[in-house]
Amino acid sequence: MSLRILVAPDKYKGTLSAHEAARAIARGWRAARPDDRITRFPICDGGDGFGDTMARLLNAKCENAKTVDAADRPCTSRWWWASKTKTALIESANVIGLAMLPSGKHHPFDLDTFGLGRVMIAASAKGASRCILGIGGSATNDGGFGMARAIGWVFCDINGNPIDRWTQLHRLAKVLPPKKRRLFRNLTVAVDVQNQLLGAKGCSRIYGPQKGLKFSDMPAAEKNLRQLARVMKRQYGMDYSIVPGAGAAGGLGFGLLAFANAKMTSGFNLFALHSHLSQELRHTDLVITGEGALDNSTLMGKGVGALAQLCQKSQLRCIGLAGRIENRRRLKALFERCHSMLEITTEKNALREPARWLEQAARNVAIEIRPS
Repeated sequence: MSLRILVAPDKYKGTLSAHEAARAIARGWRAARPDDRITRFPICDGGDGFGDTMARLLNAKCENAKTVDAADRPCTSRWWWASKTKTALIESANVIGLAMLPSGKHHPFDLDTFGLGRVMIAASAKGASRCILGIGGSATNDGGFGMARAIGWVFCDINGNPIDRWTQLHRLAKVLPPKKRRLFRNLTVAVDVQNQLLGAKGCSRIYGPQKGLKFSDMPAAEKNLRQLARVMKRQYGMDYSIVPGAGAAGGLGFGLLAFANAKMTSGFNLFALHSHLSQELRHTDLVITGEGALDNSTLMGKGVGALAQLCQKSQLRCIGLAGRIENRRRLKALFERCHSMLEITTEKNALREPARWLEQAARNVAIEIRPS
């Protein structure tokens, strides 16, 4: 019996884009089950690849802006412009992304989001009244401090001296707003996680280690971000640190709420809305999704986990394919089955030829699958 297959992976970070992953999975599946009807449907959730994917859906054209990366190195960043609706699309991973930096060379204490603020200014200068900003995949942990400085906010210590590094925020006493408080009439921030800014499940402790924060760095990181949140609450009466998603992208979610009048939404839900995903699922028997790692963070708001939840609600079968898998017990609650490339090859081989081994993993699953 032939099946209608929806191949809907996210990116395999650092190795394959969502589109490349979808092609590899489809090749492997088709080799084992040539009679199945396969539809490639790469997804995004606000992280790497968000701009390209959403630009296709919104008919937006690529633009370039001169800026700096998270390490303050000059770079040219892509963003996208939909002139008919005066909408700008910005992907922070294209500006301050972790993948843009040499592995292990820069410590998060030396990185910030200043360059993203410059791209936001460029989009505003183009005439954008609406901006959609995907913030996953950042290298930073500065709570949006650099971005805020770039768009005109001034941070001062008790003596009125300006603070220009986020690691000095424990001395913060006052925050001065820019003359122009809003760059866009509507700023929508697409997040891929729901963490708050601070605490055991905040940005520093959950995602900081991926960016280079060590256990010994956590007290200082928390102290600086806590003081930033405290001063903003005292001056402006809002505690943005407790908003779900405030901890996204090293606290950039908090910064955009506090300093750019943003509204937060799920990056995956935004993609699902514009791609008409629900309609596609009505004509599907089996969904195959995946990303570089299926782990606890998959279940914290990321696109692959959100898609699996949607399948569960629709009583659709869902299979997960990943580079590596952690905590299979929790994943079993959402996925019919999960498979890792490390089940069939070494980590070195998987990183060197990810498309080959993802294709093989998909082929192996297709051989074993049974029509329900």
